[in-house]
Amino acid sequence: MAVKIRLARHGAKKRPFYRIVAAQNEAPRDGRFLEVLGTYNPLTEPATIEIKADRVKDWLGRGAQPSDTVRSLLRKSGALSEASLEA
Repeated sequence: MAVKIRLARHGAKKRPFYRIVAAQNEAPRDGRFLEVLGTYNPLTEPATIEIKADRVKDWLGRGAQPSDTVRSLLRKSGALSEASLEA
């Protein structure tokens, strides 16, 4: 079972709101997921990023791979260090 940490889009048309989720690779973008790890709202100024850092670390420890976008959000939020994202 390969797990990715990625974004799931919610919100109305032209009003995006994203959940940061742990999901299996084969699952659809907005479909089934294993756990909600945080949220990202790009419409606020500045963008709001809320992350459950302890849960993200747990999933990374289990071998989950973050998407490129989630990796950059984790860096921007300061929730995780560069070293823990590379491992």
